[in-house]
Amino acid sequence: MPSNFLSLDLAGLVLIEPKVFKDSRGFFLESYRYSEFKNNGIPETFVQINRSTSTAGVIRGLHYQLPPFGQGKLVSCIKGEIFDVAVDIRKHSPTFSKWHGVILSDQNKKMLFIPEGFAHGFYTLQEADVMYQTTNEYAPQSERGIIWNDPELNIDWPDGLRVTSEKDKEYPLLKNAEVFE
Repeated sequence: MPSNFLSLDLAGLVLIEPKVFKDSRGFFLESYRYSEFKNNGIPETFVQINRSTSTAGVIRGLHYQLPPFGQGKLVSCIKGEIFDVAVDIRKHSPTFSKWHGVILSDQNKKMLFIPEGFAHGFYTLQEADVMYQTTNEYAPQSERGIIWNDPELNIDWPDGLRVTSEKDKEYPLLKNAEVFE
């Protein structure tokens, strides 16, 4: 049985609920099959896999890369639980500056596909291991970010401790950031 692909309210953002096969040994799921993703409107291929571990109460983001090194991301939480956020930073999009957040966890096994043109970040509701596949390799010269607490975005982050990196604390507001034209 194939995964369930749910298009969200920001164009290109897709929540994926993989089919999970459970038995006495545990479970098995297929996290990515090119043909299934392509048939559900995600024709991109992934070229890099990243993994991060964070203690509870950490915010990572909001990160993105500018063209020609923009990245689509397939995000999953393989241990713990996160509140995952994507912000539309495509200047000419009807949903520019809008955000969408979802809970990803090792329990619900959901994945979020975030297309190029979005900033991405997450808040760890509990200690978490996050894995994400990207459609382009990391290019430090193209890396950008937006401050996680930008009042224009008004992201409804869950309550709790907010630990961020020094780099993430210095990112600009969206109105001062370089975005996708």
